[in-house]
Amino acid sequence: GRPSKRCNPAGRRRTTLPRQSPRTKPVTIAQAKQYLGKAEEFLASAMDDLTQDRMIAATSSAVHAAINASDVVTGVRSGRRSAGEAHDQAMELLKASGADGVALAKDLARLVALKPKAEYDPSDIAPGTARQAVEWASRCVQIARRVLASRPSSIC
Repeated sequence: GRPSKRCNPAGRRRTTLPRQSPRTKPVTIAQAKQYLGKAEEFLASAMDDLTQDRMIAATSSAVHAAINASDVVTGVRSGRRSAGEAHDQAMELLKASGADGVALAKDLARLVALKPKAEYDPSDIAPGTARQAVEWASRCVQIARRVLASRPSSIC
């Protein structure tokens, strides 16, 4: 039935609180360049691990390469990066960062799904899975490079 006046004092209308926005942190272009450097280092490590048959390390490094690449794209496009624990917040910020962000979000989602197995699960990562992870990370880093290189020259 209807709520009593006791449940809704003075007949006030109930309002819903606005959905809390994802936690973000500001990112300068200089910081975006640093995130790209980290993404490239993680990717190089992932590739090296792959050639040395270190599938778990290759997959984990691939995940971190993509996370840093996403910080480049959102940093350049919105001046912000996700600072929340939930990776889906980063996905939303990426999707709001244009076609490049949408493309990167697709591969990042695949990689984030591998993160628990690579970092917390005691089981091995199959070589094919690790190779795919490094390929996805490579695409993410390529997108980050392109976005950083194509920013307007008026931005420092």
